[in-house]
Amino acid sequence: MFAMKSITIAQHERGLLFRNRSFEAVLEPGVHRIFDPLKRTEVQVYDLTVPEFEHARVDFLLEEARETMDKYFTVVQIGNTEVGVVYKTGKVTGVLAPGARQLYWRGPIEVRVDRQDISREFELAKSLAKLLVRAKQPLATAVADAVSAAEVPDTAIGLLIVDGELAQVLQPGLHAFWKYQRALKIELVDRRVQAMEVAGQEILTRDKVSLRVNLTALWQVLDAVKARSTLTNFVEFLYKEMQFALREAVGARTLDELLGDKGALDREIGDAVRPKVEEHGLAVQSVGVKDVILPGEMKTILNQVVEAEKVAQANLIRRREETAATRSLLNTARLMDENPTLLRMKELETLEKVTEKIDKLTVFGGLDGVLKDMVRIQVPGA
Repeated sequence: MFAMKSITIAQHERGLLFRNRSFEAVLEPGVHRIFDPLKRTEVQVYDLTVPEFEHARVDFLLEEARETMDKYFTVVQIGNTEVGVVYKTGKVTGVLAPGARQLYWRGPIEVRVDRQDISREFELAKSLAKLLVRAKQPLATAVADAVSAAEVPDTAIGLLIVDGELAQVLQPGLHAFWKYQRALKIELVDRRVQAMEVAGQEILTRDKVSLRVNLTALWQVLDAVKARSTLTNFVEFLYKEMQFALREAVGARTLDELLGDKGALDREIGDAVRPKVEEHGLAVQSVGVKDVILPGEMKTILNQVVEAEKVAQANLIRRREETAATRSLLNTARLMDENPTLLRMKELETLEKVTEKIDKLTVFGGLDGVLKDMVRIQVPGA
């Protein structure tokens, strides 16, 4: 009795029986009594709810007991240019790499492996990409090792680089690719209009005045493939071209010309830069000078010049007003000389103003004395 060993296998289990360390059989559900007087048998129990079969001697088992293995297992061998997508009861649960071999228990869990040839076409279908890229753990870890994905926004395009070569231009949306047997990189290029600030650089004008100019440019990538193929860094390239054009335009002008017409400076810089960047797939929408910064001593001199100009303008206006007033007086005198009635009315107006400031007035000679003797305007030349 002591030589018998009792082994119980549940319905959701299977057992591998080894005698003298050699595989002998697969034990199905039930109670198994094994004669083992020398304790040379071993039973390894497996739970079928975990269908993956892992064993250190799986190669030997397949070689020496192939018929038994085919009865209890589904053997999946992935080719060197294939990828396997594992489904359990209709749901994606894993990925098998090229060259992988996996055994699954035949049991309550239905396992299916879809093979995909990645020798030429290595982009995942949209439906599968969404399932894998947005998977949760533990599948997410396996996907991270197998799939390279990028979500291209509707304001950009993507450039797929495979083994150092541009392979495809990716339109907005989700894109996923198998990583196996190739080096993948996805570069996103923004297609929107962007602002570039060319910060103040020291420049000499034609009349040797040192100043700093800040410039703003609005630019856009029109052809990302051309820009990438001809330029190492197209942002830096555009910045340098803006600097060169600004320096050349300012150096060809005097300070007065620069301050007098900034619009001409904007147009000249834009006209100089546009043809140079367009041949590389870029476009400059507009260029504008933000600030012209002068050194402290030059500000003082300019303030003095402006002050002198304003004083001169004020004196000129004052002289014009005095000349106009004198001319008006001369015209009035001529009118009064030619028209005695007008002269008399002016005399009465003067008398009215005088009497407003006198408290008491004594008149001799009646009304005629008031009109003739009290007020008398001497017309020049009379």
